Amino acid sequence: MKKRIALALSMILMILMLGACGTDPTTVDYNGHSYEDLQNDSSTSLTTVQQLAALFRQNDMTVDNLDKDIAESLKTNYGITDAQIEASGKWMNAEDEFGNYVETKDDTFTVTKSGKTLTSDVTLKFEKKDVDFQVVYDYYSMEITGLTVEPIYSLGHKLQNAALNTVISMSVVFAVLILISLLISCFKIFPYLEQKKAAKAADAASAAPAQDQIVSQISQREEQQLTDDTELVAVIAAAIAASTGTSTSDFVVRSINRR
Repeated sequence: MKKRIALALSMILMILMLGACGTDPTTVDYNGHSYEDLQNDSSTSLTTVQQLAALFRQNDMTVDNLDKDIAESLKTNYGITDAQIEASGKWMNAEDEFGNYVETKDDTFTVTKSGKTLTSDVTLKFEKKDVDFQVVYDYYSMEITGLTVEPIYSLGHKLQNAALNTVISMSVVFAVLILISLLISCFKIFPYLEQKKAAKAADAASAAPAQDQIVSQISQREEQQLTDDTELVAVIAAAIAASTGTSTSDFVVRSINRR
């Protein structure tokens, strides 16, 4: 019995899945909007973005240097949104990079719902490359929250970029590892420097007593020499006094010249 129930549930689930896969997107109701409504919104937004981009070019303006008063005037008087102004800048960039707009490939129009967001995409043909024009809605209010103009890259180009990003990431990782290795190797030098510094301090400490001893010896010699000179002066003074019959207080011996 349990097996039959499980089999029946499985069949019902498969039928529902097949039914969902076979749903025609052109017949789906998107919160009160039809497939054609979304397609018309995309076409209208595209036209507005093109006109804004042409207006900016004629007046040598860009989105980055757009005057605030002009932006407010566009919003107040013409109902232009921030998303449309931003998209016009992306449109100008696409024209600069891929050449002039050629046509819209209407058969590529798709609608995708993901959570609270609904998006419509259509492929635009430029002279050098196809570009995706996307309109983003808040599903519950169906207000346009964003417009994007992005180039469509091939699988090969995406793989090439992925490989390049991988190489760059690996290079950064290896560079960081090398830097860490160098820092770790520097830690081995610090003990050597400390030992060398300690050895210098020990040498200086051992040299200090020897230097003090030399200074002491020199001082002793000078004192001894001074004592000998004093005695010699006394002897010479006594001899002079005896030979002249005078007293040692009558004259002064100022210097002695040794030969």
